[in-house]
Amino acid sequence: MDGAERPQIYLVTPPDFELSSFPSRLSEVLDDHDIACLRLALASQDEDKLSRASDAVREVAHERDVAVVIDTHVALSERLGLDGVHLLDGARSIRSARKTLGKDAIVGAFCGTSRHDGMNAGEAGADYVAFGPVGDSGLGDGEKADRDLFAWWSEMIEVPIVAEGHLTPTVVEALAQVTDFFAVGEEIWREDNASTALGRLIAPLS
Repeated sequence: MDGAERPQIYLVTPPDFELSSFPSRLSEVLDDHDIACLRLALASQDEDKLSRASDAVREVAHERDVAVVIDTHVALSERLGLDGVHLLDGARSIRSARKTLGKDAIVGAFCGTSRHDGMNAGEAGADYVAFGPVGDSGLGDGEKADRDLFAWWSEMIEVPIVAEGHLTPTVVEALAQVTDFFAVGEEIWREDNASTALGRLIAPLS
């Protein structure tokens, strides 16, 4: 995952989906848009469900040369032939994941709104660091990863940066010059036509 001047799109699955219908929705988005990476982000802790979902999205994504990472589950990533893992605990698990998955795997870290955690993750060997939420939310403590954090990171740190959480076209426009990736998930999957919704969301990048 290499950042470019124009931010790339890092697609995130919904926390739950129907195996009978989601692969076709995913295919449409991947065919219509240039997607850098896909993250399987199921809320389920059921190993069989995660395995079947991984198989389904991996087949769709790999047919289109799109890498697939999974939230948290390092062992499943290795066993199911995925391309890496997205860790939700900042820098804490990066070295362990890298040891398990090898130097060529994608190991990313979500660091909330903490510059300190992000720097630790980068020093531990993360391939990218994600900050968020970047949009307004009534969830959690309401704290946002603001533009100043992204601007500072882009200027000072070489590790690619991902903006995620409650994206809107206005937020996309505001962060376009200071992030490498936008992680897009629920913003589009809640719409009937996810591909069209993604087009509207990232229109400011055009």
